[in-house]
Amino acid sequence: QLQFVESGGGLVQPGGSLKLSCASSGFTAKYYYVGWFRDVPGKEREGVASISDSGRSTNYADSVKGRFTISRDNEKNTVYLQMNSLKPEDAATYYCGANRWSSRLSPEGYEYWGPGTQVNVSS
Repeated sequence: QLQFVESGGGLVQPGGSLKLSCASSGFTAKYYYVGWFRDVPGKEREGVASISDSGRSTNYADSVKGRFTISRDNEKNTVYLQMNSLKPEDAATYYCGANRWSSRLSPEGYEYWGPGTQVNVSS
């Protein structure tokens, strides 16, 4: 099955940090733009960050700029999301997807979604 597998979620206190990982399964991620998105019940899927195939270009939602950092290791076919200064509103299920053509922070055009990893931010 062609998909990403996300990991690294958990429960963290406000102000804490987590590092999420997104490993490709069945395909080579280094040829794709990759984006991190998050789902909250009752809301549309929100784009959080994206990275170009080379890793030289990144894009962030305003809500996470300065707190989250996306990176990738193409040798390992893995993309990371370092999340610092977490807030309760960051709690969500986080997913990553691959896009052949664009790094825009909209879920349209992305594929190979994984099962997601849950992030909870609470004291």
